Amino acid sequence: MITQDTFTNPLDTQPVGKIFVKYLVPSLIGMLLMALNFVADGIMVGNRLGPVALAGVGIAGPVYTVFVAMSLWIGIGGATLFSQAMGAKDPKKAQFIFTQSLIVIFSATLVIGIIAFIFREPLVYALGANEETYPYASAYLNVMLLFGFVFTVENATSVFVRNDRNPTLAMSALIVTAVTNVILNYIILYVLNLGVAGAAYGTIISAALGICVLGLHFFRKDNQLKLVKFRLQRPLLVQAIMLGFPSFLAEVGISVFTVSHNVTLERLAGTDGVAAFSVLNYVHGVMLLMFLGMGSAIQPLISYYHGGRRQDRKRQTIKIALRTAAIAGLVFFLIGQLGAGPIVSIFGDFDETVTNLATTGIRLFFFAYLFMGANFVMMTYYQSIGNVKMATWITFAREILFMLIILSTLPYVLGVQGVWLAIPIAELLVLASIIFYVRRYPLVR
Repeated sequence: MITQDTFTNPLDTQPVGKIFVKYLVPSLIGMLLMALNFVADGIMVGNRLGPVALAGVGIAGPVYTVFVAMSLWIGIGGATLFSQAMGAKDPKKAQFIFTQSLIVIFSATLVIGIIAFIFREPLVYALGANEETYPYASAYLNVMLLFGFVFTVENATSVFVRNDRNPTLAMSALIVTAVTNVILNYIILYVLNLGVAGAAYGTIISAALGICVLGLHFFRKDNQLKLVKFRLQRPLLVQAIMLGFPSFLAEVGISVFTVSHNVTLERLAGTDGVAAFSVLNYVHGVMLLMFLGMGSAIQPLISYYHGGRRQDRKRQTIKIALRTAAIAGLVFFLIGQLGAGPIVSIFGDFDETVTNLATTGIRLFFFAYLFMGANFVMMTYYQSIGNVKMATWITFAREILFMLIILSTLPYVLGVQGVWLAIPIAELLVLASIIFYVRRYPLVR
């Protein structure tokens, strides 16, 4: 049996900058393809079925997000413990953590999906559907609830594979998932004409293929992701839940963001406002996944170095990540200011009201990316070292607390423009709070 002691871990020996790039590039490529896949779904639904169908799928989207949140809650928490155990040279503990995490994720998401399916009709209306959008939202939601456990298992396995020093395979699985989903959705929507329910099935099938790709990792000689004899260890599970809670909250925050914006825009601008937000949300999903890719790159590194007490490498990693996030945020901001009109036109030939709402929304909303990257990196850093309170504060404040306060007040003054500015202001306030905290408690002491 091969153990960690029988090979040299490059995380211990190679330059930090080289290691960061090794993890960052596959994460960004994989996330970019997933983002393009996400946008392709919107483009095909919008062009084939129209703005009402696009709004319906957008309304059902938070359910997908909640399932991803469940997988990240246990997945990121478990993977953080896994990397810390590997950094401390304890592979047996790491393998048990992997086994327990995967079993809990599968069981929890299966049970939650079935319970939610029983109450699916009131759930759809609670998410912001009206008589126009209900048929589309309901059709998409039914599939997601019954088979959502497939992509939760895929997502969690991908996190562990990345933490077991194989970011390239994790990227490859994302590529297969994304490309397959685009091909299947084209066939389903344009050839077979199966509507949004068919598109949801395409997403599930693609995720299943991604699991097959990730399975190749288990044939590696230095693989440490081994399923071992399982007996629930509550202390480790509680620790994983605590560490993963900020990631869960981040995904729940995306659902809160989507539902609150849908409901507010439905009140202010009707279905046109919801359709405009659906376009912005698809574009935002691309940028969000890019920042998530940065977090995915540093989490295994920070967790490993923290477990091995390598303070020097932790410091170098966080500095490189913050510089990268700042550059990316500026680029994303400029894309929104210069390309808002062409971006909206990609999603379909909408009427002038929807087009103007979406174009203005993109230009105002994209101010958030000047601050969002640093907030993502800092949340991941604190989560990876076990400072759950600060990681939770960053997530809760930016995606729930500040956003909801601003969203419930500013639109009364600025109208729809106040909706678009809620996130940029929230991100700025959170970054200010992080700067204040770091001045009192330096990152690496």
